[in-house]
Amino acid sequence: MTFEPHPADFFAARPVAFRLTPAPEKAEICPRLGLDGIVFLRFDASLAAMSAEEFVEKVLVARLGAAAVVVGWDFHFGKGRSGSPATLAEAGQRHGFAVEIVAKVESGAGEAARVVSSSAIRKALEQGDLAAAARGLGRNYSVSGQVISGQRLGRTLGVPTANIALEPTNRLAHGIYAVVARVEGRAFPAVASFGTRPTVDDGPPLLEVHLLDFDGDLYGREMQVEFIERIRDERKFDSIPSLVAEMGRDKERARAILAARAKSEFGELRQIL
Repeated sequence: MTFEPHPADFFAARPVAFRLTPAPEKAEICPRLGLDGIVFLRFDASLAAMSAEEFVEKVLVARLGAAAVVVGWDFHFGKGRSGSPATLAEAGQRHGFAVEIVAKVESGAGEAARVVSSSAIRKALEQGDLAAAARGLGRNYSVSGQVISGQRLGRTLGVPTANIALEPTNRLAHGIYAVVARVEGRAFPAVASFGTRPTVDDGPPLLEVHLLDFDGDLYGREMQVEFIERIRDERKFDSIPSLVAEMGRDKERARAILAARAKSEFGELRQIL
């Protein structure tokens, strides 16, 4: 069970949360985790006003008929976050459902140990640390969206791109990335730029994906972009030719990164690379 919209968005009356996994992707991922289904519970004024006991009685018992509830060690619920794992366990005894509390999970050892949490994963992505984000997520970070029409500047520079406008709340570090692009069940090695294009127009952030060795029209199609490794920071070049030369090097770096990873991680790319 999960909430939509994000409670932070509801209380702010506008999108503010950096969503790691939007609702459609959550639904897609669940079967791969061995889950039979997912409940999206609408977070509205009525739900926000419920006390912890009301949430248990009206949602967990009456609406869902829960036989068992699993929550994290720091889970809180109900108006004013009055409900805790301990109060949930006590309510379970009264209402006849089991409660399992998952202990704190840490990544690393010793002084380097870090609590695995959505906040830590967001921070890693903001810093461009894809490896740390992947360890926390248990998968590579990915985004999805519809390919939109752009200025077609990439095509004139010899690097045509499929453009996706991410949510304004997405705080992934700007830069150049080796990625895997998936369209209609097919996977393509690709290099992506996320940022404001300081050499060209310094405009709103945009994800621009160049599929290696691909020639075709992707406008209007849904694309998933899986981030594999960060190649470099986004930066302003002195001239367009300098930018084009660096883009060529970015393509080769991405190809090498993906070829190395394809041997163990992306069987679907082995024949392409």
